[in-house]
This record gives sequence, structure tokens and C-alpha cells, in this order.
Amino acid sequence: MVNPAALSPAARAEALVRLGQGELDVLVVGGGVVGSGAALDAATRGLRVGLVEARDWASGTSSRSSKLIHGGLRYLEMLDFRLVAEALKERGLLLGLLAPHLVRPVSFLYPLQHRLWERPYVGSGVLLYDAMASASGTRGGLPLHRHLLKRQALREAPSLRADALVGAIQYWDAQVDDARHTMFLARTAAAYGALVANRTRVSRFLRQGERVVGAVVTDLETGQETQVRAKQVINATGVWTDDTQSMAGTRGQFHVRASKGVHLLVPRDRINSRTGLILRTEKSVLFVIPWGRHWIIGTTDTDWTLDKAHPALSSKDVTYLLDHVNSVLTTPLAAQDVEGVYAGLRPLLSGEAAETSKLSREHLVAHPVPGLVVVAGGKYTTYRVMAKDAVDEAARGLDEKVAECITERVPLLGADGYPALWNSRHTLAERSGLHVARIEHLLNRYGSLVHELLAMVAADPALGEPLPSSDDYLAVEAVYAVTHEGARHLDDVLARRTRISIESWDRGVDAARTVAELIAPHLEWDEAQREREVDHYLKRVAAEREAQEQPDDLTADAVRLGAPDIIPAR
Repeated sequence: MVNPAALSPAARAEALVRLGQGELDVLVVGGGVVGSGAALDAATRGLRVGLVEARDWASGTSSRSSKLIHGGLRYLEMLDFRLVAEALKERGLLLGLLAPHLVRPVSFLYPLQHRLWERPYVGSGVLLYDAMASASGTRGGLPLHRHLLKRQALREAPSLRADALVGAIQYWDAQVDDARHTMFLARTAAAYGALVANRTRVSRFLRQGERVVGAVVTDLETGQETQVRAKQVINATGVWTDDTQSMAGTRGQFHVRASKGVHLLVPRDRINSRTGLILRTEKSVLFVIPWGRHWIIGTTDTDWTLDKAHPALSSKDVTYLLDHVNSVLTTPLAAQDVEGVYAGLRPLLSGEAAETSKLSREHLVAHPVPGLVVVAGGKYTTYRVMAKDAVDEAARGLDEKVAECITERVPLLGADGYPALWNSRHTLAERSGLHVARIEHLLNRYGSLVHELLAMVAADPALGEPLPSSDDYLAVEAVYAVTHEGARHLDDVLARRTRISIESWDRGVDAARTVAELIAPHLEWDEAQREREVDHYLKRVAAEREAQEQPDDLTADAVRLGAPDIIPAR
């Protein structure tokens, strides 16, 4: 069993020192799901690997998805069978082997609105979807779809209007806490020897003639610069791809444009249903996804040309989503029902694709200049394939023979032993003194690493208490986030290591000071920095609330930018 490396402050400091020593085989730029996946892929091939991220792990697109691991049922309608088969295989691997502690089944009801033709049309697509999953050999234990009469569908989802359907089809996919999964990728990469450091920005590439031979990285916490030498650099920066490519003096062989996706969280009791919903819209589909004590409603798909770090959500976005979901509900949702919101940017490909190595319709890999590999596009579910393709391309530029990709057989930290621990959750509850519901919560966030948290609670029982106005989360989780999971700031803990910022009615305002006090000693904050962290977080929440009252993107963006990023402790 691999040693579960902690992403502690000391480990980060050591990684930054070691990044400046010797030469790496591969330096990965970008700590989203693809970049973290590429670091794990390269490390498990035996390569010397570095991974740097300018902000926090998954702080961009990879923490703001619909949180679905799915094959993309709508791609069947586009006849993109290869992409669907690829994604279904990845879904099965994540459910069954790679991350069973983080990925779990979720059912969806597809309401049928037309008699005669719609059931055989949709049914044949879902039948093919299930058949392709079974053919992949990695079904992940998901049930097969089923056809429902109207009365059966209304028993599954009593909140549906009786005149909104004539019947339904129910099928199964999977969901994930995307931010935690991405962090686990980075942590697992570190466990296999990768040198990983967040809050570390690439300020420029190192060149020898035309060739990229590394990068100068700046530790944003201290301002210190480090020269990192690498035989190959992988640019996996998502919607920032063009910006990163420009530092290499190339306009690139393809370009990435940003598309904004918006999601709303409403309390679970606002929609009476035992299953998620998938609804057709005039542009695509809309999901109503069960998420703990909430429903996630999303998503939109609109061009975004404003601030990439903090895409803002406007009242127009809220109205669009509520209008569509209300068209099928007996009791309409109001804007006041929305407890949490988030917006993310999907990197969409455009440009001169003829010169690229096209690996699927969803992602591209290119070698625009010697020493620099670019990977962009894609969907969350197929991150592992994208990572493999990027590392394969980088390997072609290395002198020595590189081992083949093995990540389809490498479980993430916490996966090993998870099923047995889940079966033993009542025993764990008795031994720890925590309620079994708390143990289930911890197992579904940490897997077999739960023992590390239970040991911390045993040493300090106060860490077993829930956080203020965020009863789902324990104090130990905030401390563990900075001692083991790489969190550097209060925002990292409340928005990504936990989901307090979108799941709590006050968006984490009540918990902010308590969490800051819990983590301050471990990050060596003085009182002034602790107060800055709390003040920043409160301003962030206020700006997000005000932005969602604005009529359009321009005004919402201006308001959101009124809360600047946290000033690091120096």
C-alpha cells in the first residue's frame, strides 16, 4: 500500500525547494482535474514530476462542474459513440476501483411528454447507453434503466406536475465532489513521488533557443521565485490555456474559449422526489441533481469573456434556471429558495484544429513548440484519458523509454479498503464515539483515510464537534484540510475542502471565524492575518449575493470583482 502523503505546509515548502534542484522529466502547469491527473499518470510511470497551481487545487472549472460522472447520454443523439463508450468506461472505473469513496450512483428520471414516438426513441437511446456500459466491462454495479408509467413516475417524483409527463424512463449515472476528487488526484500523485505546490504561479517559461526547458515559478505566499528545469512542460490550464501558451511566444494550434455554466442549490424539501431529473431545454438539457440536503439545478451554457477567476452569476441566470425547472413542478421555486450558487467556465475548443493531434471530439493535445505540450477541452469524466494522452505526447519528447500508462489500475488514496470499512461503519462508530451518520459522512469524503481523522478526534475530542451553522461538517475536517489536504486559506477550506460556502444557508459566514481560529496555528497566522482571512471571506459572500441580484453578466462581474483575492501572509 502506498504511503498516504500529507499535503502539509511543510511538505509544500519542501516540494518548492526540491523543484529548484536538478531537472524534472515533466512539469505540469495547472492543478485542475486534468493537470492533477497528468501528474499522477507521469509519476506512476516512474517519471520525475512537478505539479504547480497558481491558486488552489480545483479552484477553477474543476470545482464548479455539475458534479456528474457520466457517459453523456445526449452525445448518443449526436452519434458520438466513441466518446460515450470512452466516458462510460471511465465512469465504471471510478465507481468500482479508482475512487469508490468519492463517486457514487445517482438516478435520473426523464419525463416523457409525447405519446407513441418518444418512448421508443428515448428508450432505444438509454438501452444502447446501458448496453455500451456493460460492453465496457466496467459497469460499476449500476442498475439497468427502467420504463415507468405516468403513475409510477409520479410516485418516484411527486413534485412533478401531472400534465408535464405521460410517462418516464429512469436511468443511472454517478456523481462526485469534484473539488475533493481533484485534490485526491494531486495528493495521490504526491504519494507516488510528484512534487506538488499550490499557490505557485508560472511567471515565465525558460527557453533554450526555440525549446521550452522549464519555468520560473513564484510562490505567491512568500513572493520567492524558483527556476524549475524540466525536459517537458505540460500546459493543463483549462480556460487559461491561451494565456499560458502566450508565455511561450506561440499563438498555439488551437484556442480555448470560455462557456459559463451556472448552478443553483435549493433545500431538499423544496422538491419532493426520490430521484434526480433530466429535462430538455431549447439548447441542451437541465439537471436536477440530489446533493446531500440539497438539489443542484443546472446548467447554463453562455459565452463568457470577463474575469476568468471568479465568473459571476446574475439574476438573469437564476431566472433562466428557475423558469425551466418550474415548468414541470407542482410547487414552483422562488429566488428566495436558492441557498447557494456557483458558476464555472468550461474550456471549449476553437481554432486551427487541422494542425493538432485530435484524440476525440472533446479534447485536443498539441506540441506547439519543442518541450511544451498543451492539452485542452474535454469533460470531467474523461480526465484520466486526457491526462494519459498528454503524458504520452510528452513521453515522445523524452530520450529514455517511458512505461505505458497504468492509471486505470491505480486507486486514489482512500479507495483501498473502503468497501470493508463501509460495512464496518457501525463498529467504527462505537469505537470512536461518533454517531454512525458522522462515520458515513467521513467515509464518503476520506475513505480509508478516515482513521487519520478519528485519531485526531481521539487526541482532541473538541474536534469531533460540528461547525457553527454547518452541522454536516466537523471541526476536525477544517484542521485536516490544512494539515493533510493542502488548504492554504480560509476560502480553500470553506469552498473546496468542504462545501460550506454553497451548502449552508448563510454560505459559511457563521462558521468563518471558528474555522479561521482552528486553522490559524497550523498555517502560522498571526492575529492580523486571521482577521484578513475572515474579512476577505465575508466580502466574498457579500459580493456573490449582490452579483446575483444584477441584471446581466457585465454588472454582475463588476460587483463580484469588488471582493479582491486574499492577500497572502508575507
